[in-house]
Amino acid sequence: MAVEGAMLTHKIVGNALQQAVCQVDEGQTIFGEPGKFVWKTTNVTLETRLTAPSGNQAGAPPAKSGFLQKAVDVGKRVLAGEHLAFQYFTPVGGSGLVTFAGVLPGEMRALELDGRGWFTQRHAFVAAEAGVSFDIAFTGLRSGLRSGMGFVLEKFTGNGTLLVAAAGNFIELNPAKYGGKIQAHAGCVVAFEDSLTFGVERVAGTPGQLVMTGVFGGEGINLVTLEGDGTVFLQSVTIEALAHSLQDFMEAPGEERKGGLGGMLEGRL
Repeated sequence: MAVEGAMLTHKIVGNALQQAVCQVDEGQTIFGEPGKFVWKTTNVTLETRLTAPSGNQAGAPPAKSGFLQKAVDVGKRVLAGEHLAFQYFTPVGGSGLVTFAGVLPGEMRALELDGRGWFTQRHAFVAAEAGVSFDIAFTGLRSGLRSGMGFVLEKFTGNGTLLVAAAGNFIELNPAKYGGKIQAHAGCVVAFEDSLTFGVERVAGTPGQLVMTGVFGGEGINLVTLEGDGTVFLQSVTIEALAHSLQDFMEAPGEERKGGLGGMLEGRL
């Protein structure tokens, strides 16, 4: 899928693990999440910076800020469990190519920001033009401390192209078509427009239900309620589910998996 005449000329290629090949013209800059850069032409420079873009024009360096503001920005990313720095890509002497990919088998999507803001779930962000501003919007620290994951939202505003990735396939919805409100597994949320309101609740309930969840249902479910009129992108598989599936194949040969009723009853029969 090649996009011509968009804010960022790009082509999404591949099937099981898609990549975005981006043409960066002179005067443009792309910043990306460390670990998602794949390859580039030699005329594109790579620089690592602690600062994040904030309201600058496409191709401009990140807005200068004092030491305190830089420390605040880095501190928020640390609390959210994100990388400390961003990687910036700028061509010299003409256009160049830069390619990015997600870290899990799945799809990629380009979102065009034209004054509208987008929230993205942690790990969904791949790269964006420098005219797109980045911030940590919401961190579910309490549930994160209990479950080891947390629900972390990043907010992107400004103008330019934003690249996001999903595990499995993208599912596109609009709550307005379903009575104005939907609920989704927190691990399935990839991105949604800031015209929507959201809330997060943990499915727990009575002590008996907690025991059932602990034994048969893992660590419980964080439900995200999305309300209003706007686009929501979900992914068809959660990162947690994928991690648990891979863990099953990482155990030593001949070693039986312990857990659930088997682990609880071991040594008691």
